[in-house]
Amino acid sequence: MVQVTIGTEPVHFTTRHTNFLMALNQETVEFYKSELAPGSGILFDGMSGIKPESLEGVDAFDVPLVQIARDAGGEDVMRNTVAMGASLALLGGDLEIFKVLISEEFGDKKKDVIEGNHKAAQAGYDYAKEHYKDKIKEVLKKQAKVEEKIVLTANEAAAFGAVAAGLGLVAIYPMTPTSNILHILAPLQEKYGFVYKQPEDEIAAILMAIGAANTGLRTMVATSGGGFALMSEAYGLAGLTETPVVIIEGMRGGPATGLPTWTEQGDLRFVLHAHQSDFPRIVLAAGDGEEMFHLTMRAFNLAEKYQTPVVILMDKIICEDNQSYKPFEYGEYSVNRGKFVPGKQEDFKRYQLSDDGVSPRSRFGSGNFFIANADEHDEYGFASEEGENRNKQMNKRMKKLATCRAEDMQAPVLYGPEEAEVTLVSWGSNKGAILEAMKDLPNVNYLHITWMNPFPAEAVAERLNKANYLINIEQNYTAQMGGLIRERTGVAILDNLLKYDGRPIYPEEIIEKVREVTLLR
Repeated sequence: MVQVTIGTEPVHFTTRHTNFLMALNQETVEFYKSELAPGSGILFDGMSGIKPESLEGVDAFDVPLVQIARDAGGEDVMRNTVAMGASLALLGGDLEIFKVLISEEFGDKKKDVIEGNHKAAQAGYDYAKEHYKDKIKEVLKKQAKVEEKIVLTANEAAAFGAVAAGLGLVAIYPMTPTSNILHILAPLQEKYGFVYKQPEDEIAAILMAIGAANTGLRTMVATSGGGFALMSEAYGLAGLTETPVVIIEGMRGGPATGLPTWTEQGDLRFVLHAHQSDFPRIVLAAGDGEEMFHLTMRAFNLAEKYQTPVVILMDKIICEDNQSYKPFEYGEYSVNRGKFVPGKQEDFKRYQLSDDGVSPRSRFGSGNFFIANADEHDEYGFASEEGENRNKQMNKRMKKLATCRAEDMQAPVLYGPEEAEVTLVSWGSNKGAILEAMKDLPNVNYLHITWMNPFPAEAVAERLNKANYLINIEQNYTAQMGGLIRERTGVAILDNLLKYDGRPIYPEEIIEKVREVTLLR
């Protein structure tokens, strides 16, 4: 199933309702007929046995998709191209744009494949124009003013952000929903001067990244919750050896294999507490592709400046969903390698005690001797189990979070009016659904949190203590963000909108929740 949402104003998220359904089989009709809004339409092929029941307020467009595909000289599989042509006619779209897209999509195929699809699209378009000319709605009519936009997924944004930040090595074992990051990056190695390494599993991936980081490269891995579970031992290794590595974690339904192709936000607590004992980890969460691009670039600087792993959480729904944006601006970005020592330094102490928690870092082959293994160590890297040394090294490492909090941590963003009847609190992909819902909720504001660790406790507490009524919105069972807020600020959010069936939280559900609350108050 693919859903497309369009509008003359910016569209932040998809909706629960459907205005036009293209059904290529009977199952599609049964699954989605309940979503059809009044005044909507359904396109189907009655000759293929698809029989939508009479739906009140819904226009039925019976188009012989398979027969038209055959008459156009194509195979039955081309019925989707016919359906797209017919749909464009019914919605007032530009068929020539679709033909350009066909040419791009099948550019590596034989010429007759492109011509056949062009012919099928034209035939579907002409059929709908002829048979349903009185029911055409000009909803896709070209606007007078067209802005330049890019269309991409958050996976693509992560990949491009990594390249823009100076990626040196990326090692990814394929796992839904972040596999597309490797598909994007692998062909770009030669052009942008980095290495993509195909590992045998997730354990090897993060160990490769840690090893390459010790040669001075900026490194990244990407996985999902199950893959991150395998990475958790090396996650702590990166923390102890103070090795910078960026980890992209795409969240899907769990536990175990769970719902591998559906979305969730159940990995927040896991990422915050994975591995034994304590070590500094920076955890960020993106709400859309644009945030993902900028957070990925920032993550590489944070990882090197604080010499520690940085995790960016993404929900599956934005990992793989396309959205349009204005082209990203990143001209002001500059690489910050922190206390990196490129050449030989006398009496080099890799884990030297410091006031900000950050020691000098060098690379293999620089002439500076250092050890990076899994044991607690002294300032040179030699293994040490002495209590006093342990305290000093642990305190030094954990100081990084205090420094990061003071110098780099960003406050949450408030959307909507300064004062509102209801304040929504959330993170991740819920951002889009909430912003879309707020178009119909004038007396609501929204606090969007992207920093999970270190956590902007003071800023969050200040905003929440001003609120008249709070609703926490999350895609998990235990309100993980709500618990984190209570733990870090003392503010208990008593009303939650939670969902964990794999489907995203839709704007309509948020609107219903807010209106229910405001009616009761």
